[in-house]
Amino acid sequence: MSEELVRQSAVEIVALLRRGEVSALELIDAVEARAAIVEPDINALPTLCLERAREHARRLARDKPAPTERGWLAGLPVAIKDLNDVAGVRTTYGSPIFANYVPERSHPLVERIEAHGGIVVAKSNTPEFGAGGSTFNEVFGRTRNPWNTSLTPAGSTGGGAAALAAGEIWLAHGSDHGGSLRRPATYCSVVGLRPSPGRVTRGTVSNLFSPLSVQGPMARNVPDLALFLDTMAGFCPHDPMTFDAPGVSFTDALTQEAGLRKVAFAQTLGGSPVDEETRQLCRESMRHFASLGVEVEEITFDIPALEETFLALRSQQFVVDRELQLQTHRDLIKPDIIWNTELGLKQSISDLAGAERARADLYRQFQALFEDYDLLITPGANTPAFDVNLRHPERIDGVALTHYMGASLLTSAVTLSASPALSLPCGFDQHGRAVGLQIVGKPRGEAALLCAGAMFERESGLAQQVPIDPKEGTVPPLV
Repeated sequence: MSEELVRQSAVEIVALLRRGEVSALELIDAVEARAAIVEPDINALPTLCLERAREHARRLARDKPAPTERGWLAGLPVAIKDLNDVAGVRTTYGSPIFANYVPERSHPLVERIEAHGGIVVAKSNTPEFGAGGSTFNEVFGRTRNPWNTSLTPAGSTGGGAAALAAGEIWLAHGSDHGGSLRRPATYCSVVGLRPSPGRVTRGTVSNLFSPLSVQGPMARNVPDLALFLDTMAGFCPHDPMTFDAPGVSFTDALTQEAGLRKVAFAQTLGGSPVDEETRQLCRESMRHFASLGVEVEEITFDIPALEETFLALRSQQFVVDRELQLQTHRDLIKPDIIWNTELGLKQSISDLAGAERARADLYRQFQALFEDYDLLITPGANTPAFDVNLRHPERIDGVALTHYMGASLLTSAVTLSASPALSLPCGFDQHGRAVGLQIVGKPRGEAALLCAGAMFERESGLAQQVPIDPKEGTVPPLV
């Protein structure tokens, strides 16, 4: 029974919950059983809070005896990234500074998810403070990719992506700054969404007025993703950028026509290096849109000073978040975070002003593109999954990387645009590594974006390939 449950979709399980054909307690048992099997291989959910989850399930059944009154998720267990507080549950942020921290109150987004029927059953692994393209930290160690345990699931929502692909969980919460929902989804052949800034509350962050970092959902397929976005979306008084949820739910929007007529495909953005086979596979996958009657036009998308612009703005945010911690706990903070923070401390006001002007120009560039195209589509990551023991790939398409963000410029470019972006599987390379698309929509255009993703997903059939049992493998040669 447990094995059968973990292989069903979130939408299917919620339907069973609402009909009273399965209980939240049975689902928690299924998570526990599956985690016991796969966690030794992938280390995706290092903190399980099963008894808290069971207590919540019993309370939900007592207070709302009619299953149809239990909210969007109706008692479905979910995983929360270990960057967000869950009351009474060890929350480390992937940092030895907080290795034994247990918060008294949950993050506002966690409270919202629980209010809508979600039951937190685990914390998913993340790089230290969410900074990194590979998921590892000094508290819990490395998370491995279920498709090949010698490879990384990427970062920083790598634990959530790996847990979804391995069938430990039906829905995973995450966050995204430079691609932290999109790259892990790509590497693990699941689905991730970076929502528009303000769509989902960030609650307690210090950078309340910056649109760079967002919270969002990850799932195994687009309908499940839409369900979780409905659970998350809406105005929150803790976050001044948030706005009301739409009048038509994202779940209901999937039943409507997508209305796609023309999409743009770009094999890269701003000249960022992309693995050659990845480019070929993504270009070939455009046949699924073409078969649906959508015109696909390949374009070149130039972005002047993309890397410099993104690093300037990202580093400013690191100063806000980490400057004081560097003064008190420098010896406990990893080099990548120190580098990014000190980069921000060294830059001038003129550097920041130039980055802001460049970001405004980039936003206008995207809006001009959306006057002619419904969507912009790119590869979902600059390179497929790499060695789990590396902080980042050493080079991409023959280009050497000098820092860890060099492998995230495709996704970082879209972050600067303030557009929502969907990561969607599109195939596997010659080494069996998952390859995906980044599908970019108009600002606040998540409904149309999800409709388009659902169309592609039905045509490709790739969503049926997860969950999987973790597989051993080798690291492919670097090109």
